[in-house]
Amino acid sequence: MKQWDKIFRKEGKHYSSHLDYIDEIKKIFKRHNVKRILDLGCGAGNHLIHLAKSGFEMYGIDISKEAIKITKQELKENNLNAKLKVGHIYEKLPYEDNFFDAIISIRVIHHANIKQIRNLIGEIERILKHNGLIFITVRKRISKKKMTKSKWIDNRTYIPLEGKEKGVTHYLFNKNILRKEFRNFKIHTIWIEPRNEEEKKKRKSWESYYCLLAEKQS
Repeated sequence: MKQWDKIFRKEGKHYSSHLDYIDEIKKIFKRHNVKRILDLGCGAGNHLIHLAKSGFEMYGIDISKEAIKITKQELKENNLNAKLKVGHIYEKLPYEDNFFDAIISIRVIHHANIKQIRNLIGEIERILKHNGLIFITVRKRISKKKMTKSKWIDNRTYIPLEGKEKGVTHYLFNKNILRKEFRNFKIHTIWIEPRNEEEKKKRKSWESYYCLLAEKQS
């Protein structure tokens, strides 16, 4: 938690990722009559605020008090409302069973080991309604430069030794792992972000993420 507070204290609202195609996800949610959405690991609230502006009932949880503080200020400035909590997402989530129509989590759930991630996926299943939607993005690979400046602590699991996320656990997914871990969901689609050379140039980074859109079946 201290590391994330440090990051958001230094970087402010500009640190949180911005999904270029959040409007596409918003359209899918509206087609499925989604009303209540949880932003899991909401950070400084970029996606939460965007969806709140579109009329969704938004909830957000993040381990960083600084991030939640920034999100509250942004909501106030935009005359918007959302229910926010500071909390550890790899523990029992503070929501009732079958509570949300949809859950989003952008570049978040891979910041743990696979045991913690599996516990979180179980919690996502618990708090999501039947036929509820999830949109989740997770780390696919890292650059060779970053690989040489990281400590590998388990299979597909590393900790950066420098940079903004120094000391933060990262788990690398692949498509087979995504399908296995989200086997209780009907997977609509999986794609890789960035999707083309134009997006790569815009980001100026070789980091890649898997994007998963799925529907709860059990």
